[in-house]
Amino acid sequence: MTAIPAPKRMRRRVPPGLWLGGALLLLLVAAALLAPWIAPYDPTKMGVGKRLLAPNASFLFGTDEFGRDLFSRVLAGARLSLGIGAVAVLSGLVIGGTIGLVAAFAPGWLRAALLRVVDVLYSFPDTLIALSLVAFLGPGIGNATLAIAISLVPFYARVSYGLAAAEAARPYIEAARLGGIGHTRLVRVHVMPNIAQSLIVMGSLGFSSAILSAAGLSFLGLGVQPPSPEWGAILSSGRNYISKAPWILIFPGLAIVLTVMALNLIGDNLRDLIDPRQRGRT
Repeated sequence: MTAIPAPKRMRRRVPPGLWLGGALLLLLVAAALLAPWIAPYDPTKMGVGKRLLAPNASFLFGTDEFGRDLFSRVLAGARLSLGIGAVAVLSGLVIGGTIGLVAAFAPGWLRAALLRVVDVLYSFPDTLIALSLVAFLGPGIGNATLAIAISLVPFYARVSYGLAAAEAARPYIEAARLGGIGHTRLVRVHVMPNIAQSLIVMGSLGFSSAILSAAGLSFLGLGVQPPSPEWGAILSSGRNYISKAPWILIFPGLAIVLTVMALNLIGDNLRDLIDPRQRGRT
């Protein structure tokens, strides 16, 4: 008797946008990590007689108003911008995700209290929350990172609560409860593995928002302080020379655009890959 071959498992095709976004992000991360070795000049060293030089063979991106090499500053700024975004998103995701998971399995009164607090915070734009916190705490890289992380908490709390509540309504969760499994193990063993992929997608999308918030705070003078070469701070210092030396704005602005585009490509295509039903939805 001829054996019947087992059916082949269908493989999902990786979207081209995911490859493109991943390649861009990998290039940016590599540039950030290798910045101390590949930057031709000290990003904070001023150059006498080299103010506002246009891009040339010696200074690929030109120089700023203090004669500092803009290429070196943009490379060094990648470390700050990506670092702030990564720490803020990870912190906001952990705190907000924990709140959402607790609310999904908490008693009715505690669930209602947590969700009301989250709803009140979620009604304010995250940029406004970050600005208010930095104005209260004071400018600086640490305070800016903390403010951005807290501003992301309501979003991630809402997302994790929705995912966990939907998972908690499934029959296997009820069966696990009847089997005597406690809430902690239920969340750790059954719920978290099933919602982790969606949380990762939301984290990649929030990463781009965090980088934009960090650049915005630094542009307003509330984030990373000079002479640290953060992209938003470079844009802020160059806005007075937009007609005389536009390259001071073009190159850090292009770095922000490429980073945000790469992260959005990764997030959108990961969402489509994990759940094709979400394609085309906003």
